[in-house]
Amino acid sequence: MLRRTFLAGLAGGALAARGATAARTNFVFILADDFGWRDLACYGNRFFATPNIDRLAREGARFTEAYAACPVCSPTRASILTGRYPVRTGVTDWIPGRPSSENGPITTPRTSTELKLKETTVAERLKPASYRSASIGKWHLGDKGFWPTDQGFDQNIGGNQSGSPPQSSRPYFGPFELPNLRAAEGEFLTEKLTQAAVQFIDKNKFHPFFLYLPHYTVHIPLGARDNDVARHLDKAQGRYDPVYAAMVESLDESVGTVLAAIDAAGVTHRTLVIFFSDNGGLRFEGQSHKAVTDNSPLRAGKGHLYEGGIREPLIMRYPAVLKPGTVVDAPVSSVDFFPTICDAAGVPAGNVDGVSLLPVLRGGSLKPRALFWHYPHYSNQGGEPGGAVREGDWKLIEFYQDGRRELYNLRADVSETHNLVLKEPAVTARLAATLDQWRRKTGAVMPRKNPKADPRWPGWHLTGEEKPTPPDVNS
Repeated sequence: MLRRTFLAGLAGGALAARGATAARTNFVFILADDFGWRDLACYGNRFFATPNIDRLAREGARFTEAYAACPVCSPTRASILTGRYPVRTGVTDWIPGRPSSENGPITTPRTSTELKLKETTVAERLKPASYRSASIGKWHLGDKGFWPTDQGFDQNIGGNQSGSPPQSSRPYFGPFELPNLRAAEGEFLTEKLTQAAVQFIDKNKFHPFFLYLPHYTVHIPLGARDNDVARHLDKAQGRYDPVYAAMVESLDESVGTVLAAIDAAGVTHRTLVIFFSDNGGLRFEGQSHKAVTDNSPLRAGKGHLYEGGIREPLIMRYPAVLKPGTVVDAPVSSVDFFPTICDAAGVPAGNVDGVSLLPVLRGGSLKPRALFWHYPHYSNQGGEPGGAVREGDWKLIEFYQDGRRELYNLRADVSETHNLVLKEPAVTARLAATLDQWRRKTGAVMPRKNPKADPRWPGWHLTGEEKPTPPDVNS
């Protein structure tokens, strides 16, 4: 009798513990690659059908002023996983980065070629709280030894050092092999990653989980299913790229499948779903200047510190907390995801640059703060080395090549067409001092004057949006 009572007590305790564990918040973070602010219908796109992501926005919150911490991919990914600005992790450019020009006016610093193991990722922070985690998709934060399973994730499916989809005769289609993921002839990469995500959700529905789903799409080289492209061939009429449109819609289909898996697992109410992009949309493909996507009314795109390069679509759904149909205008950054997830999981965030967004999701507000960028590199898309700060409606960009500054009031001029440096000298001086103080505090590595500089260097007298750049599918 005593033994049966003891065993019953153990079983009851185990069930109670399982129930308590199962009641924890789950996290599904869907990260698109090179996805533009205006690539979704719910953000004003008139050509692409994105019903599933639009539904996510209706059931949750759509952020209108969300930012990537960098205008290129690897640094933003590091900021998402650590809650720290790229300047602190040392990953300040896409990995392995673009070499500094021998004849250019400045010598740019090298980026770290991996997310260092001393950094604490969100997967590592959640692990002591019994969370199971998986990274399914693009990693691009280091070679072997620095992959997801070296950074706290229990599973890595499809992630390695590459920034592009596997090279094959048809981009995004098999045959190819990635870590723990093999695609047969004709199998579609976006679909394969989605299937793996669904399996992870189903397997862990009775356990708290963190699913990081960083898709390769819509990164170049462009590739989509023929029947999806065919739907746009006549409709496009030169206004957009039919293959790109099909890629956007395949991503939307993936989101719909993942949402259905969450519903089927019975964990919708306590699952925080986040949809985001790593940088602004790519406007042109290489030296051909073939149009890829249009970020207007935002200026420029990937690789630039203008709004088109750093402002992103951000949607969150969290039924246990968030009122459906919420629109959030507060400026937020990719460094905020780490503390938000930690807050919702009930674990300490530690030393991070971001802040929890839960107060906003609960209908409150954030304390006023400045957001910062440090990108000391020439981008493959024509962007110049520079830094930026946003405080309230004001945004200052400082270009490191020649020290010039541009000041914009984003509420009045979201397209950044009117430089107010001369009209607003006090605001310019205040923001310049704020940016300089932040760089000093974070130990930002700055470019240096190049003693071998050649005045005939291409682009010396051109702005970043005019400089010719070589194509590079790994950026």
